[in-house]
Amino acid sequence: MTPGEPFLLGVNYWPRRKAMGWWAAFDPIEVREEFAVIRSLGLRCVRFFLLWESFQPSPDRVSTTALDHLRAVCDTAADLGLVVQPTFFTGHMSGPNWAPGWLVDASRVPDAAGRQVVGLDRPGGYPHPVVDVYETPLVVEAEDRLIEAVCGAIRDHPALWGWSLGNEPDLFCRPRDAATGRRWVRDRVAAIRAADPAHPVLVGLHTASLEADVGFRVDDVAAETDVSVMHGYSIYSSIARAPLDPDYVPFTAALTAALAGRPVLYEEFGVNTGSPDGPSRWEEHPGWDGRKLRIHFASEDDAAAYYAAVLPRLVDAGALGAFAWCFADYEPGLWDRPPCDHQPHERFFGLVRPDGTIKPSAIALRDFAAGDPVIREPARTVSLHGGPDAYYRDPAATMRDLYATWVRSGASTSA
Repeated sequence: MTPGEPFLLGVNYWPRRKAMGWWAAFDPIEVREEFAVIRSLGLRCVRFFLLWESFQPSPDRVSTTALDHLRAVCDTAADLGLVVQPTFFTGHMSGPNWAPGWLVDASRVPDAAGRQVVGLDRPGGYPHPVVDVYETPLVVEAEDRLIEAVCGAIRDHPALWGWSLGNEPDLFCRPRDAATGRRWVRDRVAAIRAADPAHPVLVGLHTASLEADVGFRVDDVAAETDVSVMHGYSIYSSIARAPLDPDYVPFTAALTAALAGRPVLYEEFGVNTGSPDGPSRWEEHPGWDGRKLRIHFASEDDAAAYYAAVLPRLVDAGALGAFAWCFADYEPGLWDRPPCDHQPHERFFGLVRPDGTIKPSAIALRDFAAGDPVIREPARTVSLHGGPDAYYRDPAATMRDLYATWVRSGASTSA
């Protein structure tokens, strides 16, 4: 993935009728229909998630049924000219943390500021958080067992593009320090490479790793993986100038590249709309813990304009590619279950509506893809005086200052 090669366009995938329950209620016809829509939009890569409870119902057993379904998904992707990026240890997803029961630690007192822990058969949530997934021997052994089984099932599949170790893993369980996080990444990457030395390995970091040391420093993870990744949403950012600030995502791509020392795949960005469609607006809704959530809902046209503005800026920032979050809005039958029940914006992040019709955002993405974008040398960069160590002494303040300069100058920035 070097300048002049195709800019990798993809999408994050959960089915609109099933969401996180798709592996438990697998339907190959549904997958083929939805992957065909993805291909029709000019997208090439599908990032999907190996829901931990569906693939590893007990620490010593990987589901052979789930592995069969995984092979079927890869077959469908190959038939349609798509490539795939399976994501292990999911884990955190769309607000709640999804965990097999064997990962829940009944001896731990819930953290009042922690995330809801749910399962497919426990939509109301577990009363306790998960165990430490980075240093608990039973869990680490289980992780490597899952890696070996999944890699063994599809490592030679023509649809396989690469492997991800997790989705924003610090939100599922935070390592006790950055050294622990780096060691876990190093050891799990080694387990993947032992089973499959041919495909790249990455980790789905998000802007929390730019705002603070959350146990997964960008430079540490870059040293242990093949591709550097960032996820970012202006709708959630305290430094974005507006909910649909088109410069925030490209800036975080450039900042990540400066910390990693290499270009970045922007693996998640997007915006939720409202239903029915209407003007962009703020609303308040109760969260799972009773606290009020202030949520921005974009109009469909404003969301499309956001996609159209962000994508070329990512090319200018030297990014390797961009993946939309996410494929589909979820059907109303899922709205009373996690993640849709307490976070209504999660219902409407899709490129397609609950009825399967495409939104203006999908058209904006399709139009961008039709221009055959390629990877470019960055027109804008971020320079870090003192390197990553200096940055991580006060990352939140440094990030804020760098962004203010980025917006003012419209040129390369340094701090």
